[in-house]
Amino acid sequence: MIVRTLLLGMLTLGMPAAAFNLDDLKSKLDGLKQSNSAPPTSQPTGLDAYSPQQQAESLKQALTQGAESAVKDLARVDGYLGNPKVRIPLPENLQKADSALRKVGMGKYADEFVTSMNRAAEAAVPEAKALLVAAVKNMTVNDAKNILLGDDDAATQYFRRNTETALGTRFKPVVAHSMQKVRLARTYERFAGQGIKLGLVKEKDAHLDDYITRKALDGLYLLIAEQEKEIRAHPLQATGDLAKKIFSALRP
Repeated sequence: MIVRTLLLGMLTLGMPAAAFNLDDLKSKLDGLKQSNSAPPTSQPTGLDAYSPQQQAESLKQALTQGAESAVKDLARVDGYLGNPKVRIPLPENLQKADSALRKVGMGKYADEFVTSMNRAAEAAVPEAKALLVAAVKNMTVNDAKNILLGDDDAATQYFRRNTETALGTRFKPVVAHSMQKVRLARTYERFAGQGIKLGLVKEKDAHLDDYITRKALDGLYLLIAEQEKEIRAHPLQATGDLAKKIFSALRP
């Protein structure tokens, strides 16, 4: 119909039919029709809008931010002691004794002991910063992808897998040095040794330095998990514009 109309128009204007290439016109019209019917090219959305390298770099920024923040919070005075979520309690086998001590007005000894344990953790936790940052730097692009698409604590679990053993080795000497000044700590070690033989004390709680180190690490990873969850929930709190965009892309 369009071809006929054009042809009639040309004849009306006096254009010679020989000057009109019907096949060429038909080819152009077919091309125009296909162009109009083709769907628009879709733009990538979500994480697909960013390269794997961009994703990895933004995640490293955010994790370094979260790890440094957690260490800073815990290393200050009362970082452990003043935070109920990470405060290190008496070992389980001493908690019954704590109740008895308080009944006879000797609760201050238990309080001093708890304070000493938490102070030891606060002294040890700065050792974590370098190892946590190194774990971030060693992260592969594939690690980053799995973390971004993983659970809310995927990064925290990555940290635990890659740093827990080394951190324990770093923490324990600092804890031991701090607890050497606590007379009750030596009494506890003797009591715990006898308690193991009698089945009253768990092996993992018998050595005070190990107990404090384990609890200090648990508190550290808990705070890192909270930092991670906060950044995922509120991407604009992440460090760097790219990190903000990528974490925003993860939200439904």
